Amino acid sequence: MKTTSLKGQLKNFFMSAALIFSFLFAISSNAQTTTTPVKNVVLVHGAFADGSGWRALYEVLSKKGYHVTIVQNPLTSLEDDVAATKVVLDNQDGPTILVGHSWGGAVITEAGNHPNVVALVYVAAFQPDNGESALQWLQTAPPASENGVLAPDAKGIVYYDQAKYHAGFCADISKAEANFMYASQGAFYAKGFVTPITKAAWRDKPTYAVVATDDKSINPSIQRAMYKRSNTKVTKVKGSHVVFMSQPKAVANVIIAAANAKK
Repeated sequence: MKTTSLKGQLKNFFMSAALIFSFLFAISSNAQTTTTPVKNVVLVHGAFADGSGWRALYEVLSKKGYHVTIVQNPLTSLEDDVAATKVVLDNQDGPTILVGHSWGGAVITEAGNHPNVVALVYVAAFQPDNGESALQWLQTAPPASENGVLAPDAKGIVYYDQAKYHAGFCADISKAEANFMYASQGAFYAKGFVTPITKAAWRDKPTYAVVATDDKSINPSIQRAMYKRSNTKVTKVKGSHVVFMSQPKAVANVIIAAANAKK
């Protein structure tokens, strides 16, 4: 009888210990999912532009207390742009929201696998899947008449037609700003457009997107199709391809929502 009683007491003890452990684990897990909001934001520009285009968005986010870093893509290949983005991500001091515009969407799709990245934000950006390229998606809808993407030159570099740059790329900013953007654009090598993604980070991490409803460079229907396929949380903003310049507060709100969400 004593042996049976002892066994019963031990059984009850271990059952109680297991319940207490489970309870403590649940509290710990809940605390981890309600930690302080993410404060690091990394911005990745697209083709036919450079990091200076992020200035207005940078100012909005910085004034709200975010630590914002801007990647300067070499635009020489997908691999090179991903490597440049990872260098910046390596230098973040904790969880980071990774944001990409246009071609930068393909870059963050690959670079977003970095352990510091906790969420992705696509701003009028390409969002290919594994084995897909940005060009595949660009070809799924006819280009707008204002679109000025030229064929690659003899060096394999793609430029935007200067005569169409303002109307096709950034119609809702001033002509002076458009001229500066055109003058500061990088040399984008076409091979990046045809390079497939090897591991799409959006498959594993929370994903948000801004659809620019007046975009003449990436048809809004393409944006909607990509983001619907991936179950991305979408916000529609009336603006051109550079909606982050013309509507920085609206785009900042999407980034802030991503930063504040439970991870």
